[in-house]
Amino acid sequence: MRKKVVSKGKNEQGSSTSRILIVPVLAIAGWLTTILPNVAVAASYSNDYSVCAGRLLSLGVTAQAASQGCAKALRPRDLAACVVKIEKQTQITATDALSSCGKARRPEELATCVVGVSSSTQEAINPAALDYCGRSLLPVRFGQCVVGFHSSKIDLPPTQILETCIDASDSVIGASSSSTPPSIIPTGSSPSPEITPIQTPQPLAPAQPVVPLQPIIPTQPGTN
Repeated sequence: MRKKVVSKGKNEQGSSTSRILIVPVLAIAGWLTTILPNVAVAASYSNDYSVCAGRLLSLGVTAQAASQGCAKALRPRDLAACVVKIEKQTQITATDALSSCGKARRPEELATCVVGVSSSTQEAINPAALDYCGRSLLPVRFGQCVVGFHSSKIDLPPTQILETCIDASDSVIGASSSSTPPSIIPTGSSPSPEITPIQTPQPLAPAQPVVPLQPIIPTQPGTN
């Protein structure tokens, strides 16, 4: 009888110990199940916008301007990269660059244009470079035009070069968008003949009655 009592006590102690170990594990598992979805959602929605806002704030842009600019941007990272590139490589402030970068369809191409034009003109026309590059629908081509004329030592004022290149850029865009391809006739094929309209047949006139011919009776010789 004593042995049975002792074994029963050991079983009760083991079960109570296991319950003590299982309860904290279940509590931790439930806590992780509640926290992990929230962390995943926060991480999925904070990447691009947090990077954009952080970069703009580091350049001295106000919190309101940074939040509005990043929220309106289709690609917040590209917007921030445009502002950073212009602010670091030109004398244009980040606040001024933010407005133009936010309006550009391709912010990175705008930044390339502004940096190239500003470098070729030795920072003499920084505000104008930002304005003209923002107006051009082909900012990289426009920048190449301005830089090419300056590198060739052409004797024109910087503002006149900007006007010349922006006019050429607009002409190229207008020609490519408004021109229609001519009609092409395959070689060796003859033009299609003209089609004569079908005329409606006129009704026939009623037939005239046929008069029967009288028989000719030969006359007998010697008769009058």
